[in-house]
Amino acid sequence: MPKALGHIRVLDLSRVLAGPWCSQNLADLGADVIKIERPGSGDDTRAWGPPYARDGAGVDTSEAAYYLAANRGKRSVTVDIARAEGQALLRELVRHCDVVLENYKVGQLKRYGLDYDSLKAIKPDLVYCSVTGFGQDGPYAHRAGYDFLIQGMGGLMSVTGERDDLPGGGPQKVGVALTDLMTGMYATIAVMAALTHRDRSGSGQYIDMALLDVQVAMLANVGSNYLNSGKPPKRWGNAHPNIVPYQTFACNDGYIIVATGNDGQYQKFVETGGRPELANDPRFATNPLRVQHRDTLVPLLAAMVSTQSRAYWIAELEAVGVPCGPINDVGEVYQDPQVQARGLVVELPHPTAGTVKLVRSPMKLSATPALAELAPPLLGQHTEEVLGQLLGHSAADIAALRAKGVL
Repeated sequence: MPKALGHIRVLDLSRVLAGPWCSQNLADLGADVIKIERPGSGDDTRAWGPPYARDGAGVDTSEAAYYLAANRGKRSVTVDIARAEGQALLRELVRHCDVVLENYKVGQLKRYGLDYDSLKAIKPDLVYCSVTGFGQDGPYAHRAGYDFLIQGMGGLMSVTGERDDLPGGGPQKVGVALTDLMTGMYATIAVMAALTHRDRSGSGQYIDMALLDVQVAMLANVGSNYLNSGKPPKRWGNAHPNIVPYQTFACNDGYIIVATGNDGQYQKFVETGGRPELANDPRFATNPLRVQHRDTLVPLLAAMVSTQSRAYWIAELEAVGVPCGPINDVGEVYQDPQVQARGLVVELPHPTAGTVKLVRSPMKLSATPALAELAPPLLGQHTEEVLGQLLGHSAADIAALRAKGVL
């Protein structure tokens, strides 16, 4: 089957999440991704467990689930880049690669002759993507950047969490490392754009990706609202600042989301709940009035919803065209018939676990589909393969480098 990026090879010097998320996207689309890891320990996330993948007997392997989430489709090669011999190997590999991806601190790779200026002298059409917390310039450039810190600094936590005047109010981080993931996604787009430019012009280029830049950009309408009003937005928890009701409600056995986008949907909601008088009440007749009187209305709606089950509300509201849905835990997500119909779980053969379950790429292309073909590699699994087949090193050469601790 044709692969959209089957002609592309990536030298991946990144670790943890933002960089590996980018290179996993590229691998899913067919690129040959060579993941460079530290001998003996590898990517930091290899140790971020439990949980670990289990073998056929149900015994934990050494493969952390966190690592598995971001590293399928890659080949692992161990190289000590602090050693001159390791640096020489990477420079050899660059000659055979289209893209270098790295997330070292600003200036760190220059000490090893592995920065963009050094490598483009070897391969002028190289696409080189650096991922850092704060970018290559500015007063924070040399700071380490972590997703949690950037969610706070970049404004996301200021609009995430319950209202300050309600119990549990205060800033809250998102439940996944969203800034890292979005940086990986933006980096993927930037790399593909740079490759398109290279194919047209013959010229490579440098890509400077910063977590803080991405976090500020992904505030989207929230950032635009501030820039055009001068008023910083506040937290609304699971409610909406401009629409009522548009929030979560507790049923007698779980939670649902009700999202009434107009007065007609609101009327059907309260009629279904046996409270038609709430539609006729002059305080709640229109959305602007409901927003004005939300503190009076919402407790009445909450009491109404709490009398029935989640399944009852979803069935009844869907029947009358009121947007609603469950709040699933992750186990329920994978039992959802729509998720199952879309085939979002894949199982791949694995050297120690037998098979591993992974989440399929959501990119569905008709002619060049994103494919999950290789399980996340064991540490150094492909060292001999890559150095021997791609670079032409003999088994004796490789053994000597391994004996020196370079591999």
